[in-house]
Amino acid sequence: MDLSLPDVRGMTELDRAKFTKEVTVPSVEIQSKNVGKSMSVFKKYLLKMEKLKPVTEVQGNDERRKLLLDPILFDTLDKLREDDQQKLSELDVNKNSFSNTCLHLEYHNFRMDDVFKAVLPEGKEGCTSYSRIGHIIHLNLRDHLLPYKNLIGQVLVDKLIGVKTVVNKSSAIDSTYRNFQMEVLAGEADFVTEVKENLCTFKFDFSQVYWNSRLCTEHERIIKLLPQKSVLFDVFAGVGPFSVPAAKIRKCRVFANDLNPLSYYWLKENVRLNKVENIETFNLDGRRFIREQMPPFLLARPTEPIHVTMNLPALAVEFLDAFIGLLSGVELDLLLDITVHVYSFCEESSAFSEMRTKVESALKHSIENEQIVELVDVRDVSPKKHMLRLSFRIPPDVLTKAAEEETSSEPKRLKLDLETQDR
Repeated sequence: MDLSLPDVRGMTELDRAKFTKEVTVPSVEIQSKNVGKSMSVFKKYLLKMEKLKPVTEVQGNDERRKLLLDPILFDTLDKLREDDQQKLSELDVNKNSFSNTCLHLEYHNFRMDDVFKAVLPEGKEGCTSYSRIGHIIHLNLRDHLLPYKNLIGQVLVDKLIGVKTVVNKSSAIDSTYRNFQMEVLAGEADFVTEVKENLCTFKFDFSQVYWNSRLCTEHERIIKLLPQKSVLFDVFAGVGPFSVPAAKIRKCRVFANDLNPLSYYWLKENVRLNKVENIETFNLDGRRFIREQMPPFLLARPTEPIHVTMNLPALAVEFLDAFIGLLSGVELDLLLDITVHVYSFCEESSAFSEMRTKVESALKHSIENEQIVELVDVRDVSPKKHMLRLSFRIPPDVLTKAAEEETSSEPKRLKLDLETQDR
């Protein structure tokens, strides 16, 4: 079916009145009482368009119904399988039951993709992928689509149920607080939204904190990796996509930290919203969080498995030096089970070896193969940029390295008399 609309090509401001089209589609008349029975044959051929019912009344005849068929999928009765033709014959449907029906289509009948295909530059019709965060659609438009940004935004509000706001990323992500400038393309400037993920509800202001819906699967992977009632130190917790489900679903004891005071605010709000009590929240620099909060807990000789998540791909690996000498001068009579999940961006060609090299360089210590839990390609950021996660058991020698071997001044400054502390 030809849905081309030459008059709208290149439109930059949405004019809904110009989206009109007369089309002819095949149709079949069936006795009203037999419509349900005929669906075993016709269901896959029905015409599917926005706000258009494929089963309609026949004017002046209450005992018959008309089924509108997709001309791309359905040709003639002869093309049907013999057993389907037999079923229709038993329902008194034959060649004389078929005809063509003229339809008048308007803007509300066109699917979102049909509108974009009609308007955007030929060969570049596809709107770039988008993320949905509650009632917000987040775009990252390519340069050739920027002249059409307001039209794209309005079409998304029109066509996607429940969408009230469309924004376009207008700057790079800030590495410190992980937020970015955005431009409202259509709808309300309402950025406080709610997202349901991993049986939890997350509420936050999308303009002030970091949230990436494409990481939903990764959040779920980590939650499944955590043993029941284990301990989680979430160094860059954000609004809690690891911490909250870890506490709620896996019943973990969680120490959750984020430097961004606004992320910290929404982290606490999500702890309250999900009614979890086994989370302690912190608003600290990542290194300070590791150096101050982990040693007292570790010196209590915990028997539970300990996991550390470090999801700040642009910088997380650099914070691994906080583990060097973390328990300097302490004799570990019990082997601590600490698994670190650290994220980083790497190039595709050497991603896995690059990731391992980065981690070993930051720790100033090699990682044995048996200490690697898994190395995961989380997602493609661009053709030559991948987000990877290395999960590994931290070598005990890294934790107990003598103070004089440390190269970072901060661990020396923050070193505590840990033996005298109780937790």
